[in-house]
Amino acid sequence: MGCNCNETYTKNSMEEDKVIKGQPKSFLKKLKENVDDHDEQMQILGAMVRLGVVIWSGFIITLNYVELPMVRKPLGASSDITFVASIFTGALATFGLSTGNKKSKEDKPKQ
Repeated sequence: MGCNCNETYTKNSMEEDKVIKGQPKSFLKKLKENVDDHDEQMQILGAMVRLGVVIWSGFIITLNYVELPMVRKPLGASSDITFVASIFTGALATFGLSTGNKKSKEDKPKQ
């Protein structure tokens, strides 16, 4: 009455790896095929996620300042984008970019 679970698991994992002809491969499968090192795969995936967050938050911030003819904002209504701006700044910082203006002592005018 012993269960041969290892064979079932191997069989199921092989079935998942089969590619149906005519069906495009997913991004993750292409990444696994092209990059052998697992750590490098995670670095690429992490960079893609961070880039997606930067694009999303930048889009939300832009929509706050742009008036679209189809979308009307109520008069006097202002939206608070502090949270999205902090997400944007944090995501940019992970790429080594900063959004603030840093003035050094040399840039300041002498009095």
